Amino acid sequence: EKDDLKTQIDKLWREVNALKEMQALQTVCLRGTKAHKKCYLTSEGTKHFHEANEDCIAKGGTLAIPRNNDETNALRDYGKKSMPRVSEFWLGVNDMINEGKFVDVNGMALQYFNWDRAQPNGGKRENCVFFSQSSQGKWADEVCRTAKRYICEFLIP
Repeated sequence: EKDDLKTQIDKLWREVNALKEMQALQTVCLRGTKAHKKCYLTSEGTKHFHEANEDCIAKGGTLAIPRNNDETNALRDYGKKSMPRVSEFWLGVNDMINEGKFVDVNGMALQYFNWDRAQPNGGKRENCVFFSQSSQGKWADEVCRTAKRYICEFLIP
């Protein structure tokens, strides 16, 4: 009976924590925008790529990673609305580990790319990827220590 009670309490704690997580996510979604089973939230200020990524992770997400044209368009629209004068922001894409092999911030291979003309062009110098509003959401590589605005993404369960 004691074990049964402990099992029930453990289950309740897991449920409470899951609810807390969902509530936090909804708060993020309310402050940002929701599209395609993701919530996006823009940064207040600029950061280097690594700091931006750390900030998103601390909030429970990652830097935004568009996986198809629909997500690119959602990011473009949200970026224009939430950061009207910002033309570039970091994406969760880089080739730090293996030059020329761009992966997401979790180290997973990407199935979707949206490179601008003549991009990526930075070789070993430019290992981080930004989203360009001026070229309709195309990507370009850049020096990771450049300060840029960024958008965090959160997956909705």
